[in-house]
Amino acid sequence: MTNYLDELSEVQREAVTCTEGPSLVIASAGSGKTRVLTYRIAHLLTLGVKPWSVLALTFTNKAAREMKERIARIVGHETASKLWMGTFHSIFAKILRNEAELLGYSKNFTIYDTTDSKNLIAQIIKELKLDVQVYKPGEILSRISIAKNNLITPQAYAQNASIISQDISSRKGEIHRIYTLYSQRCQKASAMDFDDLLLNTNILFRDFPDVLQKYQNKFRYILVDEYQDTNFSQYLIVKKLSESHRNLCVVGDDAQSIYSFRGAKIENILNFQNDYKDYKLFKLEQNYRSTQTIVNAANSVIAKNQRQIPKVAYSSNEVGEPIKLIKAFTDQEEGFLVASEIVSLVHQAHCSYSDIAILYRTNAQSRIFEETLRKRNIPYRIYGSLSFYQRKEIKDLIAYIRLTVNPNDDEAFNRVVNYPARGIGDTTMEHLQALANQLGLSLWQTVGELGKHNGGVKPAAAKKLEEFRNLIVSFQQKVYTMDAYEAVYAIANASGMLTDLKADKSQEGISRLQNIEEMLNGIREFIEGRKEEGMEETVTLVDYLENVALLTDQDTDKDGDKNRVSVMTVHSAKGLEFDYVFLTGLEENLFPSSLNIKSQEDMEEERRLFYVALTRAARRAYITYAQTRYRWGSPTQCTPSRFIKEIDSEYIDVPYSDDEFGSTAERQAVKGQNFGGFSRQPSTQSASAFSRASTQAPSAPKNAKDISPDAITVGMTVFHAKFGEGVVEAIEGVGPNRKALVNFNIVGSKNLLLKFANLKQLV
Repeated sequence: MTNYLDELSEVQREAVTCTEGPSLVIASAGSGKTRVLTYRIAHLLTLGVKPWSVLALTFTNKAAREMKERIARIVGHETASKLWMGTFHSIFAKILRNEAELLGYSKNFTIYDTTDSKNLIAQIIKELKLDVQVYKPGEILSRISIAKNNLITPQAYAQNASIISQDISSRKGEIHRIYTLYSQRCQKASAMDFDDLLLNTNILFRDFPDVLQKYQNKFRYILVDEYQDTNFSQYLIVKKLSESHRNLCVVGDDAQSIYSFRGAKIENILNFQNDYKDYKLFKLEQNYRSTQTIVNAANSVIAKNQRQIPKVAYSSNEVGEPIKLIKAFTDQEEGFLVASEIVSLVHQAHCSYSDIAILYRTNAQSRIFEETLRKRNIPYRIYGSLSFYQRKEIKDLIAYIRLTVNPNDDEAFNRVVNYPARGIGDTTMEHLQALANQLGLSLWQTVGELGKHNGGVKPAAAKKLEEFRNLIVSFQQKVYTMDAYEAVYAIANASGMLTDLKADKSQEGISRLQNIEEMLNGIREFIEGRKEEGMEETVTLVDYLENVALLTDQDTDKDGDKNRVSVMTVHSAKGLEFDYVFLTGLEENLFPSSLNIKSQEDMEEERRLFYVALTRAARRAYITYAQTRYRWGSPTQCTPSRFIKEIDSEYIDVPYSDDEFGSTAERQAVKGQNFGGFSRQPSTQSASAFSRASTQAPSAPKNAKDISPDAITVGMTVFHAKFGEGVVEAIEGVGPNRKALVNFNIVGSKNLLLKFANLKQLV
């Protein structure tokens, strides 16, 4: 067994070995968060903790898989395979399958993705004869999702006068009816959407205290990754499960909380100390990824936020080059300049395309970069484009699998009942759906009742429906007698899908057939992976289906060519890192986005988003902006983003005139302030007061003497080579992690890591 503790820094080792009671690990960008979380679990196992008593929750399957592989290298595959480790949704889906019947669901319930949910909502809107231009399925689903994440059931929603009043004022007073019918249809189809996995777990623990106690006793140690991204529903589940033993360790960074639009609550991490008064705090502040310049630049921006846990990120890597600012006259020229810079990097710095990322605030910005990269023959990959598992032919085959496992799945039934074509038209399905609603049955069950109630379904159509039903029954006989690969191949063949796809000789048809082949390859890999994890029993359709249903965006990359420039939104880039990063479209109203700023809290999240973007870069960051950008077909004048101005001047190369960004003196003067835009003229007072500090470094007074970092105390007057004279207001930490809050006469308060600050005492 490797001596893994020797691979950790002092503070990392403390976070790993302090295993009892509540712990909060604040992990700055690039500070080794995954290593700490992984080694903490491995350490528990080496201490004799049973692996099945450890619950580790992540936000992607990829993160869980990588962590489990690291743990296996320390404690062995057999032990690691018994951990309860996975995404919130995959772990709670597993619990719900064990307890499904208590909530009125089948153990083989289907998990609806966003497309399934939108289709069902669109159908309900049509049945209620509502205006689809007012009741847009995507918007309604978002509203329902917010309700579920705040644990508001359909009944509670309909009885909440405030919510109903808001809906009526927005001309959407029927949302409560849609939510109620949507919930009923999901229950009838024995289906849950992603939000239901959390909502129903909360309901399960609320209504069945003995079940809650069972899982409290089972999970003696709970660890949560990316805690700043948890919503209220996730927060409450974790709080309930850890109530008895209180061995809860959460890891995260409030400065990287950027998902409030998904329901994430930054308060969960900010208020951890209020929930657990006896908690232990560990701060991972050393950035092992980026240059000192990038880390310091990011610090100077995020310092403007009021709501945060105090910390000082630092880097011991090389100083690195300053951030390069690139100004374009138009958004088209911005794309051209970025492409040209990439060509220079590849040829002069000898880097790979895969070392480079282009980040932007909104997906709409991708078009220009796609066009310019193509023109320069630069290979690229757009993140957030159509997922492999969202392609039509893949969803068709998965629908057959879903229907085989759970015949009451109405969305799957609707999708494949007439694919390949069987002569079952829209009119027949409308009659069948109406009869199903009348009888309170699923479509599958209703087909079985057509002999008693035809509901307007003609005999010829009823016969075709019965033939389709018999086809699915024949598939059901394969579920538990074949492994997943054999069963899916048999379904694809017997359903007529393979014949239909092979008949299409177009390039698109060939591509669709290749996608089916790739899916079958993926199933084979899934089976082999389970065997490597020590699972000897047959991997069935049920096992595979749940794996596919719970895949996240980062788990579905089927692109074989890895040497490409990565092009994506900043949100998609979280958790990733690249040697060279281009932050594009840094203009007011674009980044920060005018569509997302309604309060100071919103502005702080935009600033956190910029912080995340900047800290993706390891070696160098580039910031670009355009003076003119097309909006709705018309050129619009743009103002550089306030975030550019918030970067301390020493960390960014601003090769442009003072009238656009303000003089160096003005940039020094604005530190610590929030700006709604760029003022074109510095005040006379600001310029004169700060000119000396900004144009040349202050010289040390004669009464300055060298002093050890350990000897610096609160109240001491000190001198800094850059910031001048100041008074020490607070001291925190010990040894190499000792920090001081110093109030400097010119630039105000600064948090400094003493081992790098080189302070002198004034006597």
